[in-house]
Amino acid sequence: MNALTEDELIIALEKALPEIAEDHQAAASPWSPHDWVPWDAGRNFAFLGGDDWDESQRTLSDETRAGVLALLLTKDNLPSYHRVLAIHFPAFSDWRQLVGVWTAEDNRHGIVLRDYLVVTRAIDPVDAEERRRIHVTAGYRQHTEDVSDLGPLDVLALMAIHENQCVAFIERLSASVTDDVFKQILAKISHDDAVQATTFAAFLNAALVADQEGTVLALDRRLATVEPIGFDVADFDAERALIAGYEDDSTRSAIAATLVEALKLDSVHELGDEAEAARQRVLALAGRS
Repeated sequence: MNALTEDELIIALEKALPEIAEDHQAAASPWSPHDWVPWDAGRNFAFLGGDDWDESQRTLSDETRAGVLALLLTKDNLPSYHRVLAIHFPAFSDWRQLVGVWTAEDNRHGIVLRDYLVVTRAIDPVDAEERRRIHVTAGYRQHTEDVSDLGPLDVLALMAIHENQCVAFIERLSASVTDDVFKQILAKISHDDAVQATTFAAFLNAALVADQEGTVLALDRRLATVEPIGFDVADFDAERALIAGYEDDSTRSAIAATLVEALKLDSVHELGDEAEAARQRVLALAGRS
């Protein structure tokens, strides 16, 4: 059987959109960022006659601050991830059920994190804002050569991995957080990410039906190129060292195992040599070989 063209693949995947969108809506939990910010803890900064932030106001350990910044800047960089998705799944088409919904849901993560951190003065807001400006300007895969290797199946696999990665990262981060409200905020974000991970995995399942070999190859490629949360943040070496243990080979293996289970990769057969070799690599990474 000849491989589908990208246009044929997108059309095949569109047939799964309504059911997957319905499942996503049933699993998602609507919430509003403003509900989770302790506004009564806030006060004006010097620009409006109050006091600017100083080191004595810090409420987070160095490790927690590093983890929070890595997560916040990743969430701030939403426009870049949106563009990567929209390369093959344009949000002005029926694909807004995936791209638009994902963008709207993920956008509240950066909102609630930044509002909480600024209102509680948990971190330096000037530093966080300067880092945001630099990081969003640099973007994620914002050069032609950085996206030339991303077909639609690669994008779906990349996003399924990324959302699972965020869930694992937040679990480690939450363990270092002492404030109950902040823990609940992280739990809200993690739930969103887990639901989105399931949604992207559902599209990969649909892709398996349409292009079995291409899907297996894409998953193998993306698992081989996983980078830690915060890997591309500028001037972040000191912070990165503090959270180096948040993600390791076992994290990638756990994500592979989750996707192997979701895609029932153990039962995928009749692959060509290249795709079968890819399947075996994924199974080995997941501890299933």
